[in-house]
Amino acid sequence: MKEQEFIGTGRRKTAVSSIRLRPGTGKIEVNGKKFEEYFPLALQRTTILSPLSEVDNPENYDLIIRVKGGGIEGQVIASRLGISRALVEQNINNRPVLKGLGFLTRDSRKKERKKYGQPGARKRFQFSKR
Repeated sequence: MKEQEFIGTGRRKTAVSSIRLRPGTGKIEVNGKKFEEYFPLALQRTTILSPLSEVDNPENYDLIIRVKGGGIEGQVIASRLGISRALVEQNINNRPVLKGLGFLTRDSRKKERKKYGQPGARKRFQFSKR
């Protein structure tokens, strides 16, 4: 029989992260690479694993993370949201803890589109009186 697996999707700016959470030994794979190889900074790794640390020991789960789009920081926050959603899917009692810490909130801020007749979203071309 196939082991129990929980799926969560997280997004931030243009980054999209799909998380597969299953009981295991703490093995983490990101886009086919090792966790430490894909996210070299310790701060990024602790940010991603913070929902797991709050609810349970990260060593009790195996994670398969598929992430695309955006920059590294956007991917980190998207992955954190995906893990939080997978944990809530696993056990609904995790929801109040994760919600209180703000891990279940989707950061909806995106880049504003450039408007015609100006160089950026809000910036205007330099005005010349003469």
